[in-house]
Amino acid sequence: MSANSQFFTNRSGMRLHYLSWGDASGIPVLLLHGLRSYAQTWDGLANALGERYCCYALDQRGRGYSDWADASSYRTEVYVNDLEDLVAHLGLQRFVLVGHSLGGTNALEYARLHPGRLQALVIEDIGPGSSVSGDGAARIRREMSQTPLLFPDWESAAQFWLQARPGLSEEGLASRLMYSMKETPAGIEWRHDQQGIAQARLSITPTDLWPAVRALDCPTLFIRGARSDFLPLATLESIKQANKWVNTEEIADASHYVHDDQSAMFNLVVMDYLYDQCLKPQQQSGE
Repeated sequence: MSANSQFFTNRSGMRLHYLSWGDASGIPVLLLHGLRSYAQTWDGLANALGERYCCYALDQRGRGYSDWADASSYRTEVYVNDLEDLVAHLGLQRFVLVGHSLGGTNALEYARLHPGRLQALVIEDIGPGSSVSGDGAARIRREMSQTPLLFPDWESAAQFWLQARPGLSEEGLASRLMYSMKETPAGIEWRHDQQGIAQARLSITPTDLWPAVRALDCPTLFIRGARSDFLPLATLESIKQANKWVNTEEIADASHYVHDDQSAMFNLVVMDYLYDQCLKPQQQSGE
């Protein structure tokens, strides 16, 4: 199932890009990528979910083929505004929302601000405090301050990713090279606004996610990579205790980048969860 590439204009006049898979009559699933990722990172999940769902993946501002913006706008409140504008553009009423890392923060905040809108929510490897303290937060701050803006050739770009993400699959590496980087006369550069994203990540205070966790009013699945340095197991347990709507899963041999490291298992976990929350009730009601 191939993706359709489309654009819309948000409330501030920015041109934002998104992908869509499947027929519009399917259960809508909106997908939000992580800090330096892109819409195509969800291609595997969209294809695994199949025709009974209609998936949409946004290139969040400053990433992929979406417009870049001032670094001060790379913050949760503005990302959520963009998400609201996409939801309005698509005419979605109730839908499933999936978010990884930064996208998980934005998904949780959207859920807090729009009670009753979500059929289900899936959060990949982020929770309260993840972006503030711990080994994962320190790693990301280090990466933001040390990532080169330019590589001399594709081989050195590939080596950068292999050193930064030791568990990255061949498919994951190929995807990142194709969709997060581009060749220019100067060399291999980032497709996203690396400088602005780094500036924002190092200067803007991360959003406190506990209010959003406590306010959840829809079936919610938190997925943790068993090797994650970003979402501690203790935090995952605290999230589950904080809200009756929360279920949790841990995927073996996966880091913070669960859907890259263990894509088949990640897709299966999400498919099973959404079947239980979305398709099974339809079948039982005879729809």
